[in-house]
Amino acid sequence: MLNIALDTTLITTFNPRSLLYLFDMIGIVACSVSGTILAKHKNFDVFGCLLVSIVTAIGGGTVRDVILDRHPLFWMIDMSYLTVITIASITTQIFFHPNSRRVDKFLKLTDTIGLSAFTLIGIKVADSMGANVPVALLLGVITIIVGGIIRDMICNEIPLVLQQEIYISAALAGGILYFALYNLGVAVWVADICTMSAIFSIRMLAIRYDWQFPSLEWRR
Repeated sequence: MLNIALDTTLITTFNPRSLLYLFDMIGIVACSVSGTILAKHKNFDVFGCLLVSIVTAIGGGTVRDVILDRHPLFWMIDMSYLTVITIASITTQIFFHPNSRRVDKFLKLTDTIGLSAFTLIGIKVADSMGANVPVALLLGVITIIVGGIIRDMICNEIPLVLQQEIYISAALAGGILYFALYNLGVAVWVADICTMSAIFSIRMLAIRYDWQFPSLEWRR
């Protein structure tokens, strides 16, 4: 018989910080694409689309770092962020058709990927700076919603986070799961993946089945 031994080298030598940087770049690409899609759909020119993609991708993280007094800003010391944003935006402008019937679906998909990645990044950055759990959750939400709000305002759209859709609640649920897994002693990278998966799943299920929060209304 052929004996197959499990090679644990990948697990034992795995660097969680590398995975975190990968998640960050995934969020950057996703938000750049979502910003470009909406801007191109609104007939912005190449530089207008690029501007919208930049504020969508780094706007929330910038506000988060300013609140935490975390300097210099992450995108000022690592030019990979602006490089990736530019490449993602230009590529999307070239290959994306602004009148495609799938604009809304693709926009929500990329936005959800950004939601999953940036919520996690925001929580971990805040936690590393000594913020308590509620503040870390709040800054995780800020990391993703600020860029989206600016994007929608520039494109003359009602900000997605101000509508009745399941959005911020998905981020909060994922953040609570992250701290629960962390306190249970689960490996950091496993908690990261579970958090992103939970946020993504909740948001996509909400879109698929049209889950919404009811508006509060006083009735006599």
